[in-house]
Formats: sequence, structure tokens, C-alpha cells
Amino acid sequence: MENKDVLHYFEYQSLFKVLLVLLFFTGITVGVSYLDLGALNVWVALVIASIKGSFVLLFFMHMKYEGRVLVISFLGTIFFLGIMISFTFWDVAFR
Repeated sequence: MENKDVLHYFEYQSLFKVLLVLLFFTGITVGVSYLDLGALNVWVALVIASIKGSFVLLFFMHMKYEGRVLVISFLGTIFFLGIMISFTFWDVAFR
């Protein structure tokens, strides 16, 4: 039987790798901001921000080691947030 009360500690090497990934995606964000992608600018920025947010959530907030109920409730929240954001884009597009 697995003990769910175990604290999870990351080694500095793992945290440093996550830092490098976040800095890499920050560089991509800055680089993409200089490109004119037309209507895709917002979508590319949202995808990059989602990737960076996922790394922060998984490693710094320890969601990687949480129980199934908490993960499902979080994913449900993200799903409904996506619906609300898409309604906002839809409303702005058809004004």
C-alpha cells in the first residue's frame, strides 16, 4: 500500500532544469512577440503561457504528486476556463 502522506522534495538539479525550461520558453515568448503572425499571435502566446504554467503547476506546486480527485477538479476548472475564454473571443470577433 502506498503512503500518500509522504512529502515530495525535488533535488536542486531538477529544479534547475525546470528553471532552464521556463527561461527557454520566456525567450521564445520574447522572440515570438517580434513576429507578426496575424491572428495567431494571441493563440501562440496562450499556448506558450500554458506550457510555462503547467511546469510551474507540476513542479513548484507539486500537482504531479497529488491525488486523482484534486487533479480531476483542477482539469475541470481549466476546461471551464477555456470555455469562458472562447466565449470572450467569440463575443469580440462578432461585434
